[in-house]
Amino acid sequence: MKATQIRELSADDITARVAELERERFNLRFRAGTQPLEDPLRLRVIRRELARLKTVLREKAVTRTGGK
Repeated sequence: MKATQIRELSADDITARVAELERERFNLRFRAGTQPLEDPLRLRVIRRELARLKTVLREKAVTRTGGK
């Protein structure tokens, strides 16, 4: 998901997506400790998407409070 697509979402939608990805990341990391993963690059993709989501969420919070 691109940052421009994320900016179109509401803050609640972004928060829900963050929770969903963090749950998936936890499960993948847990599974990686016990067995080889089918797609080990998925962890990287999840981590980067979480960063994008959190960045846009922070941008929305800063613009709402006036920039500080």
